[in-house]
Amino acid sequence: MTEALALTAPRQIENLAEQVLKLACDRDVKLATAESCTGGMLAALLTDIPGCSHAFERGFVVYTDEAKHELLGVSQQVLAEDGAVSEAAAIAMVEGALARSRAGVVVAITGYTDPGPKPEEEAGLVHFAAARSGCGPQHRMVRFGALGRDRVREGALEIALQMMRQQLEAP
Repeated sequence: MTEALALTAPRQIENLAEQVLKLACDRDVKLATAESCTGGMLAALLTDIPGCSHAFERGFVVYTDEAKHELLGVSQQVLAEDGAVSEAAAIAMVEGALARSRAGVVVAITGYTDPGPKPEEEAGLVHFAAARSGCGPQHRMVRFGALGRDRVREGALEIALQMMRQQLEAP
């Protein structure tokens, strides 16, 4: 049975997205996303909010290793040695999205919403990276646990938006 996120995000996530967009508009900064396990949900959320959605420049949905490599330049070595769900992959994704867009602030999300066949494919393990032009990336790893796809994705949206807000608020 498929499990799908409701068409509307929880209000606290929508509020956070509105804050991020307002900050981006106030600072005249474009935003971009590089998403794997969220499948473009963050990009959809940022473009659904009227008023400042023009601050969103582009989104990369890179669900497979091939897409991460081809669209964002994540090296085959990182994918083979560290894995697509790792700190190294998240940082390479955010750096690739920053280099391949006109955005000043970018966030990357890669993780497992469900358990995989290997022990390291832990349900709810998500790596995030955020960066802004001229600054090094920030990494965060969260273990949401086996909450199900919807709850892990909602949690990932909230963390990614918090990281974007931090990048926008930084001096």
